Amino acid sequence: MVLTGSQIVIECLKEQGVDTVFGYPGGTILNIYDELYKHADEIHHVLTSHEQGASHAADGYARATGKVGVVMATSGPGATNLVTGIATAYMDSIPMVAFTCNVGVSLLGKDSFQEVDIAGITMPITKYSSIVRDISQLADSIRRAFRIAKSGRPGPVLIDITKDVTAASYEYTPERPFVVKPKTDTIRERDLKKAVVMINEAQRPVIFVGGGAIASGAYQEVRELAHRIDAPVCDTLMGKGAFPGNDPLYMGMLGMHGTKTANNSVHKCDLLISLGCRFSDRDTGKTSAFAHQAKVLQFDIDEAEINKNIMADGSVVGDLKESLTRLLAKLEPAKHTEWIEEIREYEKEHPLFYDYPRLTGPYIIQKLYELTGGDAIISTDVGQHQMWTAQYYSFLKPRTLLTSGGLGTMGYGYGAAVGAKAAFPDKHVFNIGGDGCFRMNMNEVVSAVRNGINVIEIVMNNEVLGMVRQWQHLFYGERYSNTVLTDGCDFVKIAEGMGALGIRVTKKEEVEDALKTAMAANRPVVIDCRLDKDDMVFPMAPAGKPIEGAFDQTDVKL
Repeated sequence: MVLTGSQIVIECLKEQGVDTVFGYPGGTILNIYDELYKHADEIHHVLTSHEQGASHAADGYARATGKVGVVMATSGPGATNLVTGIATAYMDSIPMVAFTCNVGVSLLGKDSFQEVDIAGITMPITKYSSIVRDISQLADSIRRAFRIAKSGRPGPVLIDITKDVTAASYEYTPERPFVVKPKTDTIRERDLKKAVVMINEAQRPVIFVGGGAIASGAYQEVRELAHRIDAPVCDTLMGKGAFPGNDPLYMGMLGMHGTKTANNSVHKCDLLISLGCRFSDRDTGKTSAFAHQAKVLQFDIDEAEINKNIMADGSVVGDLKESLTRLLAKLEPAKHTEWIEEIREYEKEHPLFYDYPRLTGPYIIQKLYELTGGDAIISTDVGQHQMWTAQYYSFLKPRTLLTSGGLGTMGYGYGAAVGAKAAFPDKHVFNIGGDGCFRMNMNEVVSAVRNGINVIEIVMNNEVLGMVRQWQHLFYGERYSNTVLTDGCDFVKIAEGMGALGIRVTKKEEVEDALKTAMAANRPVVIDCRLDKDDMVFPMAPAGKPIEGAFDQTDVKL
């Protein structure tokens, strides 16, 4: 059948099973938006307040569902406003397809109104980016984009389409979507055999779980491995939920703000089994001191990650779920009773703790977990609140924490929460942010109200850029350069002005009622929690220092 380029875009989206897109219209993409209007009963479009919010929403949708998130924007500033969201998805290996439209072919390269080379701009932060100038290539380009976004190590793809292509006509032939199969051809038998030998020889093993375990769907295999070989487990920020936070073998997060137990166990272990981790500097600290008594056994889908940051003594490259399935078929049960007992004693001696009598971020997080039973989707922005969430909320299932791990994007969380809530309207979805982060994208509260997407925002409002201030306090002689936000901003009034419910919390005793009210409100809610500006996140290991040297309130005079 002969269709216009815009019709081909919609038909290709339907081919791929896309039912939700996020975006913001403009001149060059009008033809596609006109077709979206005609297919509103098949593809739901969520209009955000800013293109960056749309990109974060598509990212959050992808993280929560495991499907490809889709975002659309017009040319020029519309397209460039997607860049931060695309980079966020790229750093965390999140499958997303971004559609932008550009000026007509005859206007390209002439500094035309709202012309920008968005395919070139995003080349370093996408798995693939291209511009479609010929309608005969349109359908194949879209299909290729979804295939690339989902295959191997997932990530974002950008397709830029000139406006004349969206208006032209061409023969369209429907196709079934390409079935992306797990990457297994790189899983070598000799590597698995070596892994078995390394695991059998270990007396003090530790399992380190990253985002790759979530991307591959290897949750059951990770749990089975841990209990089969009786090994304690720690995780990265991106790996939260791949191993249940309430499991007796779980030690907490590793790294700069990881638990002392997790950091000390990696320091003392004789085998570190890395499952889908890229050994970020925030996890390893000083690399030359990281797990220096241990052999490292690394599982990853991307061969480029092997020996990139930490040298591995053994490695298995390929889909993690399939790799672990094959490994488990070869592994006999083992017990490491003395090692587990040593870790549990250390955990008793060095628990996470905070100032219990007053209102603090950790208390709010713990109360949120208590009221939700872990059955909620939590997004965060970036900063102290993000680390408190990782430390004090026990993530029991994968895809329930949405957070910017690699890029550290302030303002990410609310858009991500909108995307997750659009995917799961019957689930409670919370975004936990600081007041600095909330200022960056709080305009998306309007988007939630307009679309009937009932996100609950918890603002940890200490009137400072908390994490930056913490560094200034500890390492910069208390010179608080441009981190104080005492500007009289009233988030409750702002929430009400945007059509949401605003709630203020100033005392510990008000937290439970505020959360219960928000969960029962059936509308977007903003809870403004007033915290002390000098609250800090502990434990903490200074950047570039060994993580086993992490200190807390008992170790420093504040």
